[in-house]
Amino acid sequence: MSINITVADPGHERYAETICNIMEQAAKVRGTGIAKRAPDYIRQKIAEGKAVIAIDTHNDCFAGFCYIEDWSHGKYIANSGLIVAPDYRKQGIAKGIKEKIFKLSRKKYPEAKIFGITTSLAVMKINSDLGYKPVTFSELTQEEAFWKGCSSCPNYDILNRTDKVHCLCTGMLYEPGKQEELQSKKDRWIQFKRFMKLQKAKIKRKTEHLFNLI
Repeated sequence: MSINITVADPGHERYAETICNIMEQAAKVRGTGIAKRAPDYIRQKIAEGKAVIAIDTHNDCFAGFCYIEDWSHGKYIANSGLIVAPDYRKQGIAKGIKEKIFKLSRKKYPEAKIFGITTSLAVMKINSDLGYKPVTFSELTQEEAFWKGCSSCPNYDILNRTDKVHCLCTGMLYEPGKQEELQSKKDRWIQFKRFMKLQKAKIKRKTEHLFNLI
């Protein structure tokens, strides 16, 4: 098996429906939301040069995908929709895709803050290695269209009830020029786990209070 991770081009638009189907299946299995997208939206991102795709060159099968969204007039960039096909998981492909889409984002938007929200510990670790730091949602884009993309997630009610302060996802942010380049990956990960411990305690208190009101 040989996996090619590359910036997607128009020749990859034929995988759009497969990508959307795998995204939907993954969201159902995990019980959390990947923002639901139509095949035409995926094709648009590919046509704009704002997507990275992984292809098994042995059989030309789709292996993984991620795309760029810009918010607040390009001030914020999200690397969204990260997905790996079931047969290709746990092989380091997600990390390769994240690294490629991160480099593409830095090239296209060198001054932008790059952010993401996720429930996946594996993705959090990859982000931490790239220099992201865990942050509260208030430090991310406040553009309503971005948060509306969470509406397909079963936990969207929690996000609304807390006025976009807390949810089960963790917000992570990369700020150009403000990263601690000398901080090791191990130190960043320790710092991240400390933040997560505090955040989980806050979310637990908040959600318990909210559900007691029902």
